[in-house]
Amino acid sequence: MLRCKLHRATVTECDLHYQGSLKIDADLIAAAGLLLNERIEVYNIDNGQRFSTYVIEGPAGSGVIGLNGAAARMACNGDKIIICAYGQLDLEQAKNHHPQIVLLGEGNKITGVTDSPSAD
Repeated sequence: MLRCKLHRATVTECDLHYQGSLKIDADLIAAAGLLLNERIEVYNIDNGQRFSTYVIEGPAGSGVIGLNGAAARMACNGDKIIICAYGQLDLEQAKNHHPQIVLLGEGNKITGVTDSPSAD
């Protein structure tokens, strides 16, 4: 089940020569409920690439969304991406589950939070 999502994050940096991961502003990690080192799926809205990596923490309030290592080849600065984390739930939990969806705007600032995965 979808556990949480950062919707329409803007890539702010790509560093091919850094150990692989996705650096995310600490405030955005907290708002979505992501965990450090958690496996995430990333969907590039601009070029259609889909890939997995893991979360590392960037400075709070920085708005950083930084692709590192091989992931840096999957997007360019300025690309819009969706960052999702999934979790396993038993059937009864799944029936009542509501993911945490954080909507992002200019500068990766939070514009809204919802539990509807189809939110724009």
